[in-house]
Amino acid sequence: MSNTLAVFPIVVNAGAAIMPAVIGALGSILGVLFHPGQLLRLCRRRPAVVLAVLACGAGTVGAAVLLARLGGTGASARADDRIDWAKVAMRIINRRRIAARGGAVTGQAATRPAEAFIYRRGPSRCGYDGGGAPLDLMPLWDYRQPDTMVLSSPAVVGNRLFGASCVADPTGHYGRVFCLDVASGREIWSREAGGDDAFKAFFSSPAVTADGKYVVIGQGLHDHDRCSLLCFHAATGKLHWRIATPLHIEGSPAIRGDLVVAGAGAIEGPDGRALGDPGFVLAVRISDGKALWRYPVKDPESSPVIAGDGICYIGSGVGGNGVVALRTDADAPLDASGRTLWRAATPYPATGAVTLHGERVIVGCGKGNYIEAARSPAGAVIAFDRRTGAKAWRADVPAAVLGAVATDGRVVVCPVRDGHVIALDFADGKEIWRQRVNGDEPVLASPVLAGHVVYAVSRGGTLAVIDASHAVPDGKRIIETHNLNDQADPGQGRSVSSPLVVGARVYVGSETGGVRCFVGTRGAE
Repeated sequence: MSNTLAVFPIVVNAGAAIMPAVIGALGSILGVLFHPGQLLRLCRRRPAVVLAVLACGAGTVGAAVLLARLGGTGASARADDRIDWAKVAMRIINRRRIAARGGAVTGQAATRPAEAFIYRRGPSRCGYDGGGAPLDLMPLWDYRQPDTMVLSSPAVVGNRLFGASCVADPTGHYGRVFCLDVASGREIWSREAGGDDAFKAFFSSPAVTADGKYVVIGQGLHDHDRCSLLCFHAATGKLHWRIATPLHIEGSPAIRGDLVVAGAGAIEGPDGRALGDPGFVLAVRISDGKALWRYPVKDPESSPVIAGDGICYIGSGVGGNGVVALRTDADAPLDASGRTLWRAATPYPATGAVTLHGERVIVGCGKGNYIEAARSPAGAVIAFDRRTGAKAWRADVPAAVLGAVATDGRVVVCPVRDGHVIALDFADGKEIWRQRVNGDEPVLASPVLAGHVVYAVSRGGTLAVIDASHAVPDGKRIIETHNLNDQADPGQGRSVSSPLVVGARVYVGSETGGVRCFVGTRGAE
């Protein structure tokens, strides 16, 4: 809908002198019924809804015009141009507090990795750039939009943060992709398609090519169909290409050179069986958006990883229960052995991201999902030889492991649905320690492993900083905790965005608090 306010006769007759009053009154009406951002989206997606609102508000507009003629007020600022002075003041206060306590407000720019930025920053899924592990955290900035959940995990490359969200409006849920300045949280660009091309809500996290030119992300939640794999220009947010699928892409893409691989997961009925297509893995050339191959894998909700030799590893979820190693060559060069290098069974659905470190592939699995716990919870973390699929070890845990496990080659840190973070020995899988994050709240997000410090998030939105040293007594590992959600709206337990520690800062999304950036006033020793 474009400039429909200009066709109202009452506005034309009133003249330019009362135009600001009319705009201000109309803006107030619509601001009550919808948030300003939602109004703009509704204009593009559901113009009939907006016309109905305009009709209902005509009487109020007339009253505003009458008041203006009787000597009413002057110009009123548009809602989108108003400054949130409370937020500005809080940022100034936080910066002064940080400076008074000796902390670095500016931090350091995140270094660009030599390879592509994939989910949890790299194949080891540590979510850490190897720099400082900040402690005594204080909020530096936050970025939030009305009625928006950030289920996706951020990607930080250079001085840019790329993220995605799930937005609710009166007509349903849809998705939004955005780019922020890491120093200030200022929005550089954001994209949301309108009409029939509207983006579905995002659970998938963005991946960024090694040259920093493209951002690739899947779309859709678990019950969504007809979703796409999307590629954007990182500098501008312009859509480069989209590959449509009949299913959804909840896992985060894996990138190696000019190749991106993602899994399209199944939609299950009440009996757990796939409704229609049981799932497939998709490979696309990033530079031109050419689909190279599709290969059937049952419910590949997992975030895949690609090794240096071109082998892709991905989990198989409901109905599949396993890990699959796939050759990523084009169809023509494949020999008689086909695309599958090996397939190894897991005792439960493997929907979490696959972790790759050295010669080992590690994956978590279990009963239950992000919404519902299983009646008889059970889970496991299993390490495989990446070349043969032979099992190196298996560690049973109390409940499902849905997020990625993180490893640095000495320990494996696992998020468990029963509320624990559990550390295992990388060599043999034996338990080293376990720690609850916030009571019985499930830990669904992937943890950060930063040396001897772990950052983990509970489903209710508690960010816990955990001492990962061997000598700490059980129950005393929590160094500090922080609430991620809006204090006025604690949410419904949907904080599944995984934190990221880059440039000695912590970046994390939440259910009602948007994307938050924390800076430490001291570092871990």
